[in-house]
Amino acid sequence: MSSDSMLERIKSIAVLPFVNIGPVENEYFADGITEEIINALTRVGGLKVTARTSSFYYKHKNIDARIIGNELGVETLLEGSIRIFNDRVRITTQLVRTDTGFHLWSENFNRQLSDIFALQDEISLNIAERIREHYGHLDIQDHLIETPASNVEAYKQYLKGLQLRMRWNAADVASAITYFTQCIELDPSFSRAYFEKGWCIGMLSSWGYREKEKGLGEAYNHINKGLELDPNSSLGYYAKGTISFWGYWNYRDSYTFLRKSLEINPNAAEVRDALADFFAALGQIDRALEQNQKALVLNPLSANLHFTRGNLLYFKRDYKNALFHIEKALRLDPGFPIALEMKAAALIWDGQQEQFAIYSGNTRGLERPKICQFLYDAIHHTTVFNITEEELREELDTASTRSLRAWELYLEIYRGNQPKALQMLEEQLRQRSGQLFNFKNDPFLDPLRESDLYKKLEASVFEASAMPVFEGSAPPVDPPCPLSGEEQEEYAAAVTKAMGEELYLDPGLSLKKMAATVALHPNKLSWLLNNHFGKNFNDFVNTYRVQKFQQLALMPENKQITLLGLAYDSGFNSKTVFNTFFKRDTGMTPKQWVKTHS
Repeated sequence: MSSDSMLERIKSIAVLPFVNIGPVENEYFADGITEEIINALTRVGGLKVTARTSSFYYKHKNIDARIIGNELGVETLLEGSIRIFNDRVRITTQLVRTDTGFHLWSENFNRQLSDIFALQDEISLNIAERIREHYGHLDIQDHLIETPASNVEAYKQYLKGLQLRMRWNAADVASAITYFTQCIELDPSFSRAYFEKGWCIGMLSSWGYREKEKGLGEAYNHINKGLELDPNSSLGYYAKGTISFWGYWNYRDSYTFLRKSLEINPNAAEVRDALADFFAALGQIDRALEQNQKALVLNPLSANLHFTRGNLLYFKRDYKNALFHIEKALRLDPGFPIALEMKAAALIWDGQQEQFAIYSGNTRGLERPKICQFLYDAIHHTTVFNITEEELREELDTASTRSLRAWELYLEIYRGNQPKALQMLEEQLRQRSGQLFNFKNDPFLDPLRESDLYKKLEASVFEASAMPVFEGSAPPVDPPCPLSGEEQEEYAAAVTKAMGEELYLDPGLSLKKMAATVALHPNKLSWLLNNHFGKNFNDFVNTYRVQKFQQLALMPENKQITLLGLAYDSGFNSKTVFNTFFKRDTGMTPKQWVKTHS
């Protein structure tokens, strides 16, 4: 692992789903609080935060922290539980190192339910502080969560809607709208409810589950209302960017909004995923793969992201590697509809006759298995399946749902009915059908590409006026130094003086306490310790404590005091921390060191 990737891993966390202790109907609340803390931590620049989908993969699973840390590539885990009783909420939290399982921090909170927003902020700030103290400098805002709603009941409706929306299927997305609507009625100033409602309506309209033009207009109205309330919302620009893309294929606006969303929150895996779809639609597959890889770092157990990677490799005609990622998506979510369809397509093009025969004949939920089998024979010039016209008509007549892939269009192409196929393509492109947003890359459409009408259609979709202007890759700019050279010397002297006065003997010493002592903002002190002294807070303080222990251990009058007692007298408050740090600092156990120096 490179030093850069090691640093990225060190300042990293996954927030596991908080356990709901109480009635099952409160499950949505525990899930919602977990997601709020995840979203809050993504606001801390320099901290890698695993996205919700991957964290929630471990819900109801009793797996060792070290295994989870390895699978997610994170150094810390936050675990917790929530219990709601009457108008109170009790939350327990533990921050755990994934290399050792050691608890860095734990605390219990018992508050009024009306204080839930302040409590979420307090927990998020505590976590960020502990990671900074143990692993290195982070700039942490004074608040990570602003009060999102004016009353708890509105917030509850929002969380119920969010729980449904996150299931990513049309029925639940449609049901979520009701809760977001109720939330808005209870609190018309709650911007996030407008974003979520607009996103749900817009996506359903884009994929043909609602009347398109009316639905997209309604979606935009809600999102714009939310942005009036919160003009600096990453979620708001993400929602607007995705609806611009899926609903209108408006590449210029979509890119502008998604870039804006990413500038506000660079840790948003959903935005990276949307940008991957955006670049893919333009035929820029390598740029799409780059965004997808960045999203996978944040969300490594996302079925959707592995599907997207498989889809992109499929467009590069790398069918075997495409199938690897599609299979991974289906292991994570065996019923993932679009992945089921993509697997059929990849097996067809890879010519895996035996596997395709088993898959197309036995997979429940596959939309058009007979059409798929017809296509296999037509593409590979075989008669393995020998599907009759009667079988095709029967499948088309009995189809009860709109297909996720354009199987009917593909059928006409490989029947040799190019005029009809081009007519169907023209109509679906005019409607900006979600099935065909990647038509530029689709291998099934290759037989049409040399026709004049196809060329005309593609040119009309990607006309220059609709294309975004891509910014050049500017070199990374180092953040400005928070302290001048003179200030660094001044505050370094103040820190050294405070430690000389044995500030470190306080076992509850925190970076914030030290900052108050030397009259310096915690963010600036964190930077000073890391960049001037070359240590994170914990290492810096514990170095003094080790030196104090060594001094005490060699004093004759302390021979009757245990080594652990001397460690506590030196400011340590944990046997594990003392022994671990002492050995790391000196290369010996405390007992070995004392024996050597006596």
